[in-house]
Formats: sequence, structure tokens, C-alpha cells
Amino acid sequence: MASVSRDKNGTKRILFSDGDSERKTIRLGKMSVRDAETFRSRVEALLSAQFAGTAIDRKTAEWLAELPDKMHAKLVHVGLAEPREPDPAKKVTLGELLDRFVESACVKPSTKAAYKQTTDSLRAHFGEDAALRSIKPADADAWRKAIVESGLATATVAKRVKVAKSIFQRAVKWGLIPSSPFTDVRSGSQSNPDRAHYITSETIEAILKACPDDEWRAIIALVRYAGLRCPSELVGLKWADVNWEKSRLTVRSPKTAGQGYAVRLVPLAPVLRPILLSLFNQAEEGAEAVIPRLSNPRLNLRTQFQRIIERAGEKPWPRLFHNLRASCACDWCDRFPAHVVAGWQGHSPMIAARHYLQIRDSHFAAAAGIDEALPDGVEQSGAKSDALVAQNAARHPSASARADARDDEKTPIFAGFPHASADEREGAQSQSMGPEGLEPSRLFRDCGF
Repeated sequence: MASVSRDKNGTKRILFSDGDSERKTIRLGKMSVRDAETFRSRVEALLSAQFAGTAIDRKTAEWLAELPDKMHAKLVHVGLAEPREPDPAKKVTLGELLDRFVESACVKPSTKAAYKQTTDSLRAHFGEDAALRSIKPADADAWRKAIVESGLATATVAKRVKVAKSIFQRAVKWGLIPSSPFTDVRSGSQSNPDRAHYITSETIEAILKACPDDEWRAIIALVRYAGLRCPSELVGLKWADVNWEKSRLTVRSPKTAGQGYAVRLVPLAPVLRPILLSLFNQAEEGAEAVIPRLSNPRLNLRTQFQRIIERAGEKPWPRLFHNLRASCACDWCDRFPAHVVAGWQGHSPMIAARHYLQIRDSHFAAAAGIDEALPDGVEQSGAKSDALVAQNAARHPSASARADARDDEKTPIFAGFPHASADEREGAQSQSMGPEGLEPSRLFRDCGF
């Protein structure tokens, strides 16, 4: 029905006959053979629908909608398409989209502040007056490359790309653009292992001694030993939330209120109890807030905390308060099931693994069978290492000694399952193979092994 013709100068055109058998031409200009063939197939789809008096198929309709105005006008000229109505969405600028997105976002002020970092970056790169439909996937890739090369952290780049994808996806939803140019832009991980740091109890003890008052001691201890977010969860903490009898704290989280974690209970650690009790005894009668100074919005916690750390003779670590909370999560995960820790921290186990949990030297020491693990960051060497090896050998009997002792022990390998003796196992091995062949026994299949 239609064919592709190539001119001497390399340009291409589509030749076809309409319903009146009139020969018509659509000049494509310089175009690859593959693109010209695609254009030809779409022209045939338009002709078929026109001859049959039916609507065009969805893919052809989408192709027609995406055609540039100049090429679409050529189809109108040969009677294969209707003239386009003026589209107000084409006049929408990037600046207008960004303003509308921020105004319509139902989020906390802190989240809007995070959005502003991305919107400012988009304005600076593309320009306030850039037509929204002029931004293509290649432009989106170029923007990401630019913010990566600017020296931003990997997690920051991931966060900005994620926000940009949300902005342009909202533009699709509002009918301002047919598709988002950011759909295939890679976000990456928002976690940053390079900035993870475990703060030991010894370090915290030194810092607590350097604190100017009990309020600061409570701030640091609540984050390190109760895993509270600072300052959002500390601000709302009241004395009525402290259950001295059951050693629990009721924590209200503005950050996760929309995710099903508005209120949670956390344990009141023994090291935290005397600090809060001292602060309680100093509180004025009728006082509600555990830490009154946090009501001052101008309080610069980070700067003051850094001074306290330096006064204690310690070196400030990255993400001061976040890593305190992360250290609490690490300690809990070493002692309690993941779902319990997730409930205390107020997020899912996946989030904990991605942003909070860390591998420490003590884990390697425990896995290597070292009974007395050295402090994190200290490597064993020389006599110390030899002493630990000797100490280990003395504390753990040889294989033969353990074998003799095991005869009198009944410690199961799998909790809840009895185990056959060596004689019984030897007898079982000497029996002929049953009809099950090499398949595992029914007992282990039923139990999921």
C-alpha cells in the first residue's frame, strides 16, 4: 500500500495511493532506513483504518501524538491526520511545573526543604523558562551526569534523581507531557557506607562526662541507647511517655506517621534510666517536656554537639546524630530478632539493613573464635595475638576431648529435633536405599530444610 523511495541526495519519501487512487508523497528528508520503514508501516496503518472506516490502533495513535508538528503537518496535508488543536500543555515551562509540584506536595517542611535542593538544581541546569516538552531523555541523563561531576555524594545524587523522577511523573499524571524523560534515569542507592560509623559505649561515656548539663546528657543518651531520631522525636517526648515501672518509652514519630509508625514503644536501657531520673528530679512541677531546650527552633544542636565531642577529646564522626541511632540499632540487632529491632526503631528490617546496620571488628573476632574481642578499630598483633590464641586453646578443649564429652551431652543441632546416636546413624547408613532415593527425608521436607 505504501513504499519507501530514496532520492539521489539520500533523502527519503513515502509513496502511496489514497482511496481515490490518487498518488501522493510524504517527504521524510534524511532518515535512516529503519526509521523510514517504521514511518511507512504507520502510514499503512492509517490508510487501513481510513479505508475500513475504523479507529486507528493504540500504538499508531501514540506514534501520531508524539510526531513533531512539522512532520504531523505533512500527514495532515495528504489527508492522513486531522489538524492539531493548540495544546496549552506545550506552553508550560519547567519553572511552572516545579512551582506547582511544591505547592501541591502534602509533606512536612523538612521534606519540602529537601525538594528545594532538587528543584534548584533543575532550574539551574535547564533554565526557568525551558519548555517542559523540550526536555528529552538525553537531557535528563546529562543533568544526572552534571550533578555527579559536581562532587555530590552518591546518596545525595540518588535522592535528587528520585525527587526529579517524582516531579516529572506528576507532570505525566497532570497531562502536561505524554511520558517522563526521567523514567530510565538510574537513581542508585541512597545509603552511604563510607559515612557509617559505630560509636562505642566507651566513647559515649567520655562524651556524657563532657556534657554541660543533664539535658545534653539526655539528648545524647536517648539517641544512642533508645534509638530516637533527633530532634523530631526528642521534641515531642514528655514525662508522661516514660513508664518507669515497665522500663519503656512511648515515642511519637512525625517522620513515619504516614507509614504506620506514628507511635512505638522502646525499652528504657539501664544506662539511660539514671540520666532521665536525674533530669526528672530537676524538672519544675507540672513540666511536660523531657528536654525543654528543644522548644527553641534556633537551637543549633549539631554545632554544640560537635563542641562537646571535641571537649571530650574525641574526633567528630560523620552524620553525628544518625550514627548514634545507627549504633543503637547495631547493638540491638546483635541481641534481638530483626522484627523486634525494627519495631523499636520505627521502620522496616530492609531499611535497617540499608541505612543503619554495620559490620564491626567484634563480629570478625566472634566469628574467628576470639573470646575477648579487641575494641573496634584496634588490630591485634604480636604477643597480644599469640596470647589470645593460647587463651583460646586453653578455654576450648581439643577435638578428641570434645568428642569424649559429647557422649554425655544431648545438645541438639536443630532445636526441637531429637538426634540419633552414632550407632543408630551407622546402622541407618548401612541400610539399602529406599524408594525415595536421594531425596531428603519427609521430616526435613516438612520442616522446610
